[in-house]
Amino acid sequence: MKNISSVLLISALAFNYSCTTMKTNDIKQEVPVPDASLSSNPFMKKSKLQYEAPEFDKIKMEHFKPAFEFGLKQHDAEILKIANNSQAATFENTIVALEKSGEVLKRALITFSNLTSANTNPTLQALDEEYAPIFAAHSDKMYLNENLYKRIKSITENGLDAESKRLVQFYKQNFEIAGANLSSADKEKLKQVNQELASLSTQYSNKLLEARKQGGVYFSDAKELDGLSADEIAAAATDAKTAGQPGKYLLALQNTTQQPLLQNLKNRATREKLFKASWTRAEKGDANDTRETIEKLAKLRLKKAQILGKKSFAEWKLQDQMAKNPEAAVKLMNQIANPAVETAKREAQDIQDLIDQQKGGFKVEPWDWNFYAEQVRKAKFDLDESEIKPYFEITTVLEKGVFFAAEKFYGLTFKKRTDLPVYHPDVVTYEVFDHDGKSIAIYYLDFYTRDSKSGGAWMSNYVEQSYLLGTKPVIVNCYNYQKPAPGKSSLISFDDVSTIFHEFGHSIHGMFASQKYPSLSGTNVPRDFVEFPSQINEHWALDPMVLKNYALHYETKQPIPQALVDKIKKAATFNQGYMTTELVSAAALDMDWHSVTNEGQLIPVLDFEKQSLANHGFTLATVPPRYHTPYFAHIWGGGYSAGYYAYLWSETLDNDAWEWIKNNGGLTRENGDRFRKYILSVGNSVDLNQAFRDFTGHDPDIKPLLRNRGFIK
Repeated sequence: MKNISSVLLISALAFNYSCTTMKTNDIKQEVPVPDASLSSNPFMKKSKLQYEAPEFDKIKMEHFKPAFEFGLKQHDAEILKIANNSQAATFENTIVALEKSGEVLKRALITFSNLTSANTNPTLQALDEEYAPIFAAHSDKMYLNENLYKRIKSITENGLDAESKRLVQFYKQNFEIAGANLSSADKEKLKQVNQELASLSTQYSNKLLEARKQGGVYFSDAKELDGLSADEIAAAATDAKTAGQPGKYLLALQNTTQQPLLQNLKNRATREKLFKASWTRAEKGDANDTRETIEKLAKLRLKKAQILGKKSFAEWKLQDQMAKNPEAAVKLMNQIANPAVETAKREAQDIQDLIDQQKGGFKVEPWDWNFYAEQVRKAKFDLDESEIKPYFEITTVLEKGVFFAAEKFYGLTFKKRTDLPVYHPDVVTYEVFDHDGKSIAIYYLDFYTRDSKSGGAWMSNYVEQSYLLGTKPVIVNCYNYQKPAPGKSSLISFDDVSTIFHEFGHSIHGMFASQKYPSLSGTNVPRDFVEFPSQINEHWALDPMVLKNYALHYETKQPIPQALVDKIKKAATFNQGYMTTELVSAAALDMDWHSVTNEGQLIPVLDFEKQSLANHGFTLATVPPRYHTPYFAHIWGGGYSAGYYAYLWSETLDNDAWEWIKNNGGLTRENGDRFRKYILSVGNSVDLNQAFRDFTGHDPDIKPLLRNRGFIK
């Protein structure tokens, strides 16, 4: 996942580096400069580290608030100076000036937003709640500034290069989507709504983080964890001790509905307890219950859309996406939903047959699915997850798998750095070099789960590439894998392997950014395109050359046997009905929440979800959505509201493009250079539908996706 929440915040604030000596004449507005009291604040000036990487060894909690206060004043003054310029509007004195504005604020806020996701604490959470409405109001000052909008509209594209033209169009569209054409009265209404939405979204995220932390399940007897490895049980004991419960075992929650350990736990009561803890984590009627916050968010989003002249929030939100409108997104989901559900029904029957053969005496429930699906897979394909894990040690997967594939396809190489400060001891750092040996990026990696980290996996930038600003990418990948007990190896499933390849695909997208303007750079693309490069990168996990290089037994160092590889490949479409149904049902649920056209449709959260799933035909109780509404962080606390369909849209692009790559030689530098040229390096500087056509030679086709998931031949 691309960390859209921080991206939205950044772009909403015209979040780009500034120059306090802009060449604009006849302006009385003075831009403030830091005084002596701020001299020790690291956000007041560019980091001296390579590529302006954050100086984590100097950054303290008390630095954020002064940086926010000064940064807001500085950026306000810069915006007013641009808006009130007495000279005629030009590309340089308006658009470029906006691209350069907000230096201190960007530096502070991009670090802040990353830390609140990856390593938060009560101080950061309190600041987040305090400043969310302030930042929303600040954003509105720019986007709803009538003088500034008039200047942008008046700029001619004559004589501009293609990327500069694209930037002018980008600004015009963003201002209009944000409400620049509204009346003064409606602008005031919108400002109030935006501030309330910002506050509620932050409250939701903080509630959910605590709900996930408090939702972990404690067990007193190791026998209840039968099926887990000795290392996993030891890690659970360590986690319980760290949480103040020595002598017990803690199974912490991941962000999704299904929990990874469910496939191994033999005790049905343990499975049920873990699943229900996951499902109900944010609906317990306590301080961490998110339902009331969600209902307020849904109403306010509808109100915002109506102020902006749209029938629904989804209609408003999709204007600048590849899908363009909710109908196109729903059409795609419907094409996938029916074959997915029908396949899931057959999979459910296979599981029930196995339970009956074993004289289980019960009907399959959601907490049984992964446990018995693993047994069905073993029976059908003679493939046991416990056979696979020893070949997937996490650092080996990264360095000999992910990095190796990037070297073969793109010519990249990586050097571990121990001299750069990090925000947590678990974080490791690499420098990235291009095929010609030139350094192009700094890459942080944060593998392990902790109470201070949001659930899931994501990529984000600390610094974005821009030729205008002379900056190169500083990127982070965050995951939530269980940290092994001291002295033990971290062994992961093949699904986890795919996740590492996926998230690094986002990172490559950011590393290969090649834009002049930061607003169009790298991963600053529509949501329904941003997952495309990451999904393409997943395919390398099973490439024979790549797999042979990284799938090494953690003890013997022997490569994975070819017979086991063959089993993995034969099982590639196994359980796809389940996995696709849980994904599509979540996407449909998201779209329904944001397609309401009047408040009367917004019934209580759990009732709304039940009705939505039934309306779309998702009535198979054993296949719950990947995210239950109360903990659907992508859409309530992140940037995927009315956009979770993006994974399916991007996967359509991915599978079609992957067929092209396979049919043209696979893992070759020629193909890598072509993908880099047409997809990874263009950012949002071109028409992305055309970029896809330039790469493949045709419009996207859904059939490769359906074939890859085993739904058609």
